[in-house]
Amino acid sequence: MAPVGAQIGNPADPIVTALVEQDKIPWYKKKNLRYLYLIMFPTCIGIEMTSGFDSSMMNGLQAVQNWDEYFDFPRGSRLGIFSASYSLGAIVGLPFIPMISHRWGRRWTIIFGSVIMIIGAVIQGASQNFAMFTISRIILGFGIPYGIVGASALIGETAYPKERATLTAVFNASWFIGAIVAASITLGTFAMPNTWSWRIPSFLQVVPSLLQIVFMPWMPESPRFLIQKDRIEEARDFFIKYHAEGNADSELVKAEIVQVQTAIKLELEHAKLGWRELFRTPGNRRRATITGFLGLFTQWSGNTLISYYLVQILNQAGITKKSTQTRINLGRTCWDFLNGTIIALNVPRLLKRRTGYFICTIGLLCVYISWTISASQYAQTKHQSAGYAVLVMIFLYSPFYNVGYNSLTYTYLVELFPYHIRTNGIVSVTCQESKPLAHTNPVFRHFFKFSAEQLASSTTL
Repeated sequence: MAPVGAQIGNPADPIVTALVEQDKIPWYKKKNLRYLYLIMFPTCIGIEMTSGFDSSMMNGLQAVQNWDEYFDFPRGSRLGIFSASYSLGAIVGLPFIPMISHRWGRRWTIIFGSVIMIIGAVIQGASQNFAMFTISRIILGFGIPYGIVGASALIGETAYPKERATLTAVFNASWFIGAIVAASITLGTFAMPNTWSWRIPSFLQVVPSLLQIVFMPWMPESPRFLIQKDRIEEARDFFIKYHAEGNADSELVKAEIVQVQTAIKLELEHAKLGWRELFRTPGNRRRATITGFLGLFTQWSGNTLISYYLVQILNQAGITKKSTQTRINLGRTCWDFLNGTIIALNVPRLLKRRTGYFICTIGLLCVYISWTISASQYAQTKHQSAGYAVLVMIFLYSPFYNVGYNSLTYTYLVELFPYHIRTNGIVSVTCQESKPLAHTNPVFRHFFKFSAEQLASSTTL
């Protein structure tokens, strides 16, 4: 059997690879490709900014006294509902994504999700009670997977082959830009003596989605989608303009069109578009199994614990001052952005996919073992040195997470699935990402579970 992710019966692949390798001109010296990547940032790569904004904002709001008082000091499962409602909305929206993506294209999938998220952010900022705030987060969660799935596919299908892996990795790294902005905003508003201390960050969550809608008319549609819809000339025009810099006689254009046509023809001859295709053949069952484990391992890496319950972790490490907590939240997101961007730009082209995931899981296992010991020591002794050790582990977590789960996941998924089930495959890994409900004492008890999961992940790899 061909390696998982290989395009079956695709004779143009070696030609495309050879032609791309012969091209020594960097992307920034190509006018049209430079434009494509520039417009790709607000429309596609920036999609994850919305998700990063949300996670960081929810962390920051827990340190805002007015938010705490307005919603009657949410703790335990009540706080968990605030955070988990975002993922509950995503689960509801996921089944409809392939239908919209295959029928109307990647761009309209992103626009649909952005409109939904704008509605959710407006309701969130105007919330008058617990129920209204929770409903707004369900709406936000409903919209985000449309953007993530549509954008990751559009990036993979429009990028020049040489930069494709890097761009899909940078897509995930844009999460940190949104997180930094949200952390900065909550740091600037948390001391306001009224509800605008949390309403302003909530309303500003519309900005990334507005950018996507405003700039989307200038973003070209996926040439693979165009060819699937028999809009061959439009796809050819795309390849000529962006991959050949206007050279209509380019051999690369001819090879890429043949590559896409052959792949789609063979795939559609042997498959019906739908979820059953994920399990119809041995190759697709293997892909689905890999995707299932990848989604499970990514979710159970503990990222949501840090993203949504940092304030509780800091409280139980003896760091209780509100202003200090908001500064730590900002510092952590800046550090995450720095190492996440550097890793995203280098790991996809320097490391094999399995090697990257192995480094990630072993590193996270070591971090969680140390974190568990430090947290339990502070709980027993109240020595501040143990609390500071917890803080160190919080900052050590992100480089290891970014090596695998952040920089490789969407790159790997685009490479793994053939075109006709690519959206379904990305959706299936997205649907496993649900936020855990909070508990009154979540610290080292959760770390035991995450340590065990990382051990299982590294063993499976």
